[in-house]
Amino acid sequence: MSDKKTLTMRDIAKAAGVSAATVSLVLNGKGEISGATRAKVLDVVADLNYVPRPARIRVPDDANDTLRFLKIAKHGHTVNRDHSHFISDYIDGMSQEAIRRGYALEVVSHEREAIQDIVQSLAGAGIKGVVALGTELSEADIRLLLATGIPTVFIDTFHGLIDANFVNMNNEDAVHKVLSRFKSQGFRDIGFVASPVETTNFRLRRDAFAKNMERLDLPLHEENILWVESTFDGAYEATLRHLASGGKLAECYFCTNDIIAYGFIKALREHNIRIPADVSIIGFDNLPMSGTMDPPLTTIDVSKRKIGYLAITILDDLINASERQPSVKILVGAELVVRSSDRHAKRRKTSASPAGKSHPDQVGTA
Repeated sequence: MSDKKTLTMRDIAKAAGVSAATVSLVLNGKGEISGATRAKVLDVVADLNYVPRPARIRVPDDANDTLRFLKIAKHGHTVNRDHSHFISDYIDGMSQEAIRRGYALEVVSHEREAIQDIVQSLAGAGIKGVVALGTELSEADIRLLLATGIPTVFIDTFHGLIDANFVNMNNEDAVHKVLSRFKSQGFRDIGFVASPVETTNFRLRRDAFAKNMERLDLPLHEENILWVESTFDGAYEATLRHLASGGKLAECYFCTNDIIAYGFIKALREHNIRIPADVSIIGFDNLPMSGTMDPPLTTIDVSKRKIGYLAITILDDLINASERQPSVKILVGAELVVRSSDRHAKRRKTSASPAGKSHPDQVGTA
């Protein structure tokens, strides 16, 4: 089927081997449709990247004044207990604004569930709208959720070419602030602790790192990019392997998030590498522990409450609009929270300390 053709419900029906009426019932959460048939239709919707026309967005006739927040952890590499604090901040922002606008907010967690099952759970739920945590969602997942026709806003992710509503952090601006600080401190040998885990924000940070290194006229060396899993243990173990193999250390590192920074720091510390005397580090997320560890971590902060508030504001507009609304895509700016894990280049040693030698200002446990 040509990618240039505008898909219709009939195309979905033909590919799934069902009637157009069955596709309509599945997408509208109605009718006595078997689980197997419903799953088959949703699979085709995802495979063909089908999204109903915006005019199909609807508030169910039997909906009450309830909004649902879908806390979705497809694989748990980024949505897990280590990040429960910032998810709580999202919920706080959503809850306060939902109450102010006369809604009840319910939170439903989905851990390692197929997106088709999540979509089916929305059928007949009697809710007016959805805010979905998009951290671990793919484009296909987002399109499947859009196919329900229920007013939906996605947070913690961003896709410029999907006709949907997104509220996310401005990753490019945030990474520019990190690299600008390193440059202003006199660093040019700058490293990046990256993760191959496929989340949109991780990808956007990887892209922003390369783009801003060029923008700031800083040399980008592939050997300064350390690839780690996105968990504390994964970052710790990958860094240990890098050090044990004699891998080079850059003068400073931007870490994809604070959890990765914690694991990275723990491994450096076990090799008697001091933070920031030998290696300066900046994280991303401003988790509570970042301000209390030794040394306190310089990191990026984005208001999660603001993101939650904006999601409800957009959702309320969708619910109450009398005509079709254009999609809204909002990026919330970042602030660099300066603490003690980075230091001006001229005040540091010229190279990292050799493993096995102790130092009086040894960094504490991350």
